[in-house]
Amino acid sequence: MQRSLAGRRLVVTGAARGIGEKVARLAAARGARVALIGLEPEKLRALAADLGPTACWREADVRDGTALRSAIDDCAEIMGGIDFLVANAGVAAYGTVRQMDEASFDRVLDINLNGVFRTLKHATPHLERTRGHVLVIASALSFMPLAGMASYAASKAGVEILTLTYRQEVAHLGITVGVVHPSWIDTDLVRGAEADLPSFQGIREKLPYPGNVTTSVDEAATAIVDGLARRRARVYVPRAVAVANWAKGAVNSPLTWRWARRFAAELVPTMEREVAALGRHDQLTPGADKTRPAQHP
Repeated sequence: MQRSLAGRRLVVTGAARGIGEKVARLAAARGARVALIGLEPEKLRALAADLGPTACWREADVRDGTALRSAIDDCAEIMGGIDFLVANAGVAAYGTVRQMDEASFDRVLDINLNGVFRTLKHATPHLERTRGHVLVIASALSFMPLAGMASYAASKAGVEILTLTYRQEVAHLGITVGVVHPSWIDTDLVRGAEADLPSFQGIREKLPYPGNVTTSVDEAATAIVDGLARRRARVYVPRAVAVANWAKGAVNSPLTWRWARRFAAELVPTMEREVAALGRHDQLTPGADKTRPAQHP
């Protein structure tokens, strides 16, 4: 179902940069009123100024339910309601299960999974009033395991199931819900991983299509905004990611284990050495406040 975005009220989390920023810009260009929630106030303020007088912003960490609820409520009050929500805030961390420290693993799960829970919980009353639509940003790694990214993949697999369950729970309220599965997108997250871990680009190049391609942020944002306008239940970026979802039983079956085992045998020792040399597990975005996570997929 195609709907115009003109005059529609959209909240985007993780809006300061990357996919969140591009979604906000594109939606505003199509006539939406946009509210930005994130952790980098200078960037949020500048983006809101670029988007025009109808845009607003609030600083909030998705790990802080009280602050997040206040931010969502403030945005709803300023705009007079919420028609659309893009739950985009997210981070990544490096390292295998045996190597990663507990704090880094917990942080990724708290932001990526619990943060989506908090966002959906506190936005629901506003979305019920407008019979609104939600898109939650998951990942191709929701159904495609990749050694060295256990925390990110686990969080995004959880995000998919959380979103699909939420869709059932709010259907009677008139709220529609979709989940977005991007593969590698040309964001600070991917560029930062390549800078931190020299083997990362080589690892991606060895994956079967579409795991071996990088999609532009503009293309990802266009797919997401189109998904809002059409109230889509699934958005794949690129579209070929849909095949991996349909075939995930085969992807994770004994049929592919021989290849996966050889691939991991080459990947894991090199990655563990690089992470050890890096001296940290958290992914830090260039230019971001290093005392807090930059939230974007």
